[in-house]
Amino acid sequence: MIKLPERFVHHRRLQSLVESQTTYTLERAEMHVFETHTEASRVLLKFDQPVLASMLEGKKVMHLRDLEAFDFLPGESLVLPGGETMCIDFPEAKMDEPTRCLAMAISEEKILETIDKLNETMPSECDVPWDFGTGNFHLTNDRAIHQIIERLLFLFIENHPSKDLFADFMLRELLIRLLQTKKRRIYTEDTPSLSSSNRLACAMQHIRNNLDRQISIQELSRVACMSESNFHRVFKNEMGVSPVDFIINERIRLACSMLQDSSCKIKEVYHACGFNSMSYFSRVFKRRFQLSPKEYQMKHARNNAFHS
Repeated sequence: MIKLPERFVHHRRLQSLVESQTTYTLERAEMHVFETHTEASRVLLKFDQPVLASMLEGKKVMHLRDLEAFDFLPGESLVLPGGETMCIDFPEAKMDEPTRCLAMAISEEKILETIDKLNETMPSECDVPWDFGTGNFHLTNDRAIHQIIERLLFLFIENHPSKDLFADFMLRELLIRLLQTKKRRIYTEDTPSLSSSNRLACAMQHIRNNLDRQISIQELSRVACMSESNFHRVFKNEMGVSPVDFIINERIRLACSMLQDSSCKIKEVYHACGFNSMSYFSRVFKRRFQLSPKEYQMKHARNNAFHS
């Protein structure tokens, strides 16, 4: 979970109990921290510039165009275009358990500059262009995005004469990682339709169809009709992760799906997901979720029982 710096907690003043706003400004971006200390519903919020919103504490229920209402939780972010209206419910906010969220408005100039630089130095080789588009994008922060947001939060609040310069580099990295995350989502959701004409999508479909066995880079490069070195380079440039890391992520995603069945045995799960041993599977899974596979399965079963 992203932590607010002590400096913020000691210096901010609450203006209201619902979406009290504290704002910090840099040359190419603004950061707003919103705090809500009481239950509320249908609160409207809109920014003129594109926004990255990241949950810090508590829960919101978000109502956005073209999406069903969803819970917005710590560890998650939203990328929204400028002018997008958010309608927000706060079902659990309390004085001693507030909901806190940051919203980072980034200048369109900075975004376009980053996309142009990316297209110049790392052009897409698989017909899926670098672009945020005009829709809303809901994601779970990976470790790199989490660390950048946390560092930017510190920089915005810090009183340092060079913080605009520091932040400019970090904003570019954040934007590139978000673009890569969005492209991974496109490939993940549209793999079947893309796989007939897109080499990376074809390789990703092959990975998903063969998670129960070992998959080599040599095998994937043949499927994608590329040399091994070119396949590895293109895959990492487009996806933001190596082919090996992508395979592990897909194995873990399948494991999570299987573990939602309380009758499924852990041995069955790690075999079906292509892990060589129970100990390696448990180690990788616990590093990702801070829970063992069995603990994850039991927690999911308890949550299901509570909501039934």
